[in-house]
Amino acid sequence: MSAPQTGSLVETEFDGDIGVIRLNRAKSLNAVNTALVEQLVAAFDSVLAAQARAVLLTGSGRAFCAGHDLKAPPEDPATVRARLDRIQDVTRRIRSCPAPVIAVVQGYAVGAGAEFALGCDLVLAAEDAQFRFPEVGLGLSATGGLSALLPMLVGPIKAKELVMFGEPLAATDAHRLGLVNAVTPADELLPTAMSWARRLAELPPAPLAMAKEGIDAGTDRALESALSLEIQHAIRTDELRATGGNR
Repeated sequence: MSAPQTGSLVETEFDGDIGVIRLNRAKSLNAVNTALVEQLVAAFDSVLAAQARAVLLTGSGRAFCAGHDLKAPPEDPATVRARLDRIQDVTRRIRSCPAPVIAVVQGYAVGAGAEFALGCDLVLAAEDAQFRFPEVGLGLSATGGLSALLPMLVGPIKAKELVMFGEPLAATDAHRLGLVNAVTPADELLPTAMSWARRLAELPPAPLAMAKEGIDAGTDRALESALSLEIQHAIRTDELRATGGNR
């Protein structure tokens, strides 16, 4: 396996034809900030340029990704739009990548982190994984295509329950609902993910890419509209947060 860049917020390495993208803000539970987003977009560009046959997306430390860094102050609408459009580029990169992308989830997958995972083609979770969509309770809104992806996976009524209450969802429950393909002990998570990736990398790449594109076509036609609406909602919730109008 190639050595990852050191000191990066996102590490990219290759094991033959398999690209491994790892969020690397372990002390902050891999929370999303502007620099991490830029490096994550670049990481997907690099695996595309390298013609990876399968991609793993994971996090370092005890979390996959704990969502947005909430320490950031309110922003003006133009700044919010530009920042969130770039975050949404992560979803676009995952969905448009011709190689299958496997989310390898340990610990927390919260907010934007859960959205990153649900945007992937397959989701493998450790037994300690926990998914949560807390935006409503925080006075925020979804930004990574959740409003299109979550109802597609679990149905509209269950999606509303998960988003409106924002309660944690254990890995086994996520598996039962269809958010996760399989649950594995934590020490078997990465080896299992690599096994899946190797199986996929052995398949003919063009038919595999067409299978992904065909299955996603209906969802992805609605996804861009959802992404646009999510930015409108995010601008509005940011304005309400700045004025104290969320309460």
